[in-house]
Amino acid sequence: MAETKTPILETKKLGITFGGLKAVQDFNIQICQGELVGLIGPNGAGKTTVFNLLTGVYVPTEGTVLLNGVPLNGKKTHQFVAAGIARTFQNIRLFGEMTVLENVKAAFTKDISYHLLDALFRTPRFWRAERELTEKAMDLLAIFNLADKADWKASSLPYGQQRKLEIARALATNMKVLLLDEPAAGMNPTETAELLACINTIRDRFGVAILLIEHDMSLVMNVCQRIQVIDYGQTIAAGLPEEIASNPRVIAAYLGE
Repeated sequence: MAETKTPILETKKLGITFGGLKAVQDFNIQICQGELVGLIGPNGAGKTTVFNLLTGVYVPTEGTVLLNGVPLNGKKTHQFVAAGIARTFQNIRLFGEMTVLENVKAAFTKDISYHLLDALFRTPRFWRAERELTEKAMDLLAIFNLADKADWKASSLPYGQQRKLEIARALATNMKVLLLDEPAAGMNPTETAELLACINTIRDRFGVAILLIEHDMSLVMNVCQRIQVIDYGQTIAAGLPEEIASNPRVIAAYLGE
């Protein structure tokens, strides 16, 4: 008998209504450790709304979000992050005037071991902890080939590298689940290929569960192990990439039929 994996992230009949409009309804998904799952659908299908439900930005009007079997409904966004869910956004949200290194270190909030007085008086504990955080941040930057740009302002990085920095910062939260919202948006083919390699490295090295929204279908088909398709806030198909690619209902949804 095949071993049944326990999902890290799971939703049960998840939904939200805005002024009588059901933006998402009866959304069910399970993602296990080390899995990379794609969430796709035509424009306006509700993909980003799902991400907002999975990160506490929106409070569901029905259903449940569970992380390792523990319900997260009613928790604040920072509590979702503390529990182990991190995300990136369609529009890059970096601290532009801070350095690349500082952007990553800012996400290590759970790893800070010194107190306010240690920071004010620059105690040995403060300097020891800062060295450890710097080493961890530099290790993450090295994965994305950004270590040599650690002292650059984040705003001075090329677009594709800013995308990578945002993912590196998300990893610094020590998450169990990483939600990537159109990470290849605005990238050229070379940058997209580099991003694809980085995503595979993240999955293999950290063993995190990844849920990916992406309009670049070649990227989705090449990197995702399973794909779930939504339209008008409802799941219309789920399965392996080759099954989704030939699904008539999916094709019709993208053609607007």
